[in-house]
Amino acid sequence: MMKSYDTYIFDLDGTLLDTLWDLMESTNYALRQYGLPERTYPQIRAAVGNGVRLLVERSVPEGERHPHFEEIFAAFREHYLRHGMDKTRPYDGILPLLDRLRKAGKKMAVVTNKFKDATEEICAHYFGDIFDVTVGEQEGLRHKPYPDMVEEALRQLGATKENAVYVGDSDVDFMTARNSGLPCISVLWGFRDRDVLEKLGATNFVATPDEIF
Repeated sequence: MMKSYDTYIFDLDGTLLDTLWDLMESTNYALRQYGLPERTYPQIRAAVGNGVRLLVERSVPEGERHPHFEEIFAAFREHYLRHGMDKTRPYDGILPLLDRLRKAGKKMAVVTNKFKDATEEICAHYFGDIFDVTVGEQEGLRHKPYPDMVEEALRQLGATKENAVYVGDSDVDFMTARNSGLPCISVLWGFRDRDVLEKLGATNFVATPDEIF
């Protein structure tokens, strides 16, 4: 059992939801449309974390320099908006955790580099109205690991950094917490291995959701 905080800010992919299969399907769909080699599960797992545009950039040979990159990214986006919930599911123990936090009166937000419309649809589908705030990619806010999105979530929550915590699974999440001046709880069921996070200085790990609260 961890220290109890007043405000919990969660990453989405790899922390609350296992989204990797749907991200892989949409990436490979877009690649196939242009005759490009498909990516494996481990390759997609290594490429996620900095938003879907960078996921596609890392998956396309030549990245953004590819002459059809924008069309490939548009194909990914269109496919993901239609199929982003085909195989996605909450990790075991997440829904009971969120229920306990809600009943305890904690403020909760989701902060993700996923584009805003997909974020809102996915959170509403899997979590209903349990989150007070969801912040996805939007104009005027720099992506994680910059602190902008966390600061926007705190603003909308009417919360301060005092007694707030960031919960995430990746190197990007750890750096986001550090850049935001928040402690970080690093979960071990997501898209990055413990040794990757330890090299950055992460020390606060949980193996199951019930260790968070």
